[in-house]
Amino acid sequence: MIPRSFKQWTVPVALLVVLALVPQFSLDIPYVFNGPINTPGTLQLLALCLVFGGVAMSYDLLFGYTGLLSFGHALYFAVGVYITAIAITKWHWSFYAAIAFTALIGILLPLVLGAVSLRVGGIAFAMVTLAFAQAGSILAFKNPHRWTGGEEGLGADYTKLPAGLVGIFNTKHLYWVALGFVTVAFVIVQWAVSSSPGHIWQAIRENELRVEVLGLRPYAYKLMVFVLASFIATAGGVVYLLLLGGATPEVTSANFTLTLLVMVVIGGTGTRWGALLGGVIYTWANERLGDASSSHAISSLPSVLRTPLQQPLFVLGVLFILVVFFVPGGLVRIGKVRRPRTLQRLQEAMQK
Repeated sequence: MIPRSFKQWTVPVALLVVLALVPQFSLDIPYVFNGPINTPGTLQLLALCLVFGGVAMSYDLLFGYTGLLSFGHALYFAVGVYITAIAITKWHWSFYAAIAFTALIGILLPLVLGAVSLRVGGIAFAMVTLAFAQAGSILAFKNPHRWTGGEEGLGADYTKLPAGLVGIFNTKHLYWVALGFVTVAFVIVQWAVSSSPGHIWQAIRENELRVEVLGLRPYAYKLMVFVLASFIATAGGVVYLLLLGGATPEVTSANFTLTLLVMVVIGGTGTRWGALLGGVIYTWANERLGDASSSHAISSLPSVLRTPLQQPLFVLGVLFILVVFFVPGGLVRIGKVRRPRTLQRLQEAMQK
């Protein structure tokens, strides 16, 4: 008999092999991509989809598995983007020294801020995390010591980056880096939620008071998942910097965290594939809808249809509403009869 664990990992491993071979194919999928899948532009889009799929999984650890509604997850993604860029561009550190320092900050910062934020729960927790994220956003815009570049952002010093990750002809290497990131993030998330702390996180989501009655300390477990999720987001920020070659203050905004929430809800909260699927679909749609909005097919429509369809955020908003109403459990639960929990979890998190 085939072990159950082997069956569980057969699909992920097969998918990983297929994705790793993508740069070797010149397949052209009209309307889905703007050119063959092995072209630099398409590979970069696919890499962005993978990065945000991984970051969405990190947010799902908080919201989907533990019931923590954070509005400040963007701060830790921005740490990965900005600290790495500042270290190699302004401080003239080597790439690997910058990565090591960013990893250290990616652990210490959420450890400190999480210890403060988790003293409260529900909507109060959401507001405290939002306050910390807004402070980080203001700091990025204020451009202290000319480190962050203010509104213009900060370009990374490409001479400090590994040669294989610089230039349009090396886009396939960046794609593989993004694939490696999402693979590691997926493995860590699945291992974490299947571990003993992972079971307690899910118990906290369902009934935190009952966990306390059992003699456990929910605070310690919530801080653990907060640091882990934030560190994964920081790693995603580093890969994002490599892909785009610079940092912009948009990654520090509260809108970015709300985007992660939308990704998780669209895909399905607290599921094996939901957040990853939601992150990939949302990122792809956000990029491709911008191109579609300027197409001749849309431009030739009556104004009553053309005007809203030329706004990608409007289309994404409609998609989000349709998923919430007709597939409450997310896209991964299409065709499955299960009790809808997404809106219920959102309400429970805000009431704690």
